[in-house]
Amino acid sequence: MTHTARRMFELLEPICLVTYFADECNEELAALGHRTYWDGYFASRAAPLGRVPAQVVHAAFYSFADGETARHIPSAWETIPPEASVAARERGSAASVRRILGDELAGSPGLVRAADLTTKAATNAPTEGRVMYAGMRALPVPSDPVARLWHSATMLREHRCDGHVAALVGARIGGAEAHVLDALAKGIHPPESFGRLHHLPKERLAAVMDGLRERGLVDTDGRFTDAGRETKQRIEALTDELAAPPYDALSPAELDELVAELEPLTETLVAAGSQ
Repeated sequence: MTHTARRMFELLEPICLVTYFADECNEELAALGHRTYWDGYFASRAAPLGRVPAQVVHAAFYSFADGETARHIPSAWETIPPEASVAARERGSAASVRRILGDELAGSPGLVRAADLTTKAATNAPTEGRVMYAGMRALPVPSDPVARLWHSATMLREHRCDGHVAALVGARIGGAEAHVLDALAKGIHPPESFGRLHHLPKERLAAVMDGLRERGLVDTDGRFTDAGRETKQRIEALTDELAAPPYDALSPAELDELVAELEPLTETLVAAGSQ
């Protein structure tokens, strides 16, 4: 099932990425009154958790720098209720998927079937230890097939992210350290130039790199050691393993059908860069 989890991640991730890369979601959130992209991001993604303090959102999201969450939570909710933000995120994301796919694919029986099967998987996994997933599970599932596909794909994304956080914690890899390993896995060097890192204070970046060197995960040139590469691979393998349970709800025939129905949708989204 770990192979299945990885394949489903590849197929579902482009559906989720419209939320962050396409225009409609940001426009919906801006129309509510969110001043910046990041105000809308934190307010809408954290909204399923309720009005929790910044420390809780920071813990659940895991990979943001200290203080970054507190710049947006709870101020982003002071005049805009969390419920409005999460609804705007759903509207905008579904509109993006619909636009990119076009009328034929968006209205096809294959998309409806993909939405049904994705929802079956997404609503049949245990919630224990899955904070972000549990928050999404508490939201109503949309009736519109396109919105339902996006919503259920996002549930599965949060389920996977919760498992990824557990894998990182188990490997004693912090949020900034995880971004360094991701950068190196993507072939980015120096890793400090990675988009999720380059804005951090130089002293903080130096401390992160020094800590990884002391543990033998990167070398003096800031590149993977064998131990660092093995650690990254072990984290990804465990992430796949922890992401597999939702797909136990589908029969082998249903899994094959879901892959077949998702492939043309994902291909179209990838070709557009989910934009």
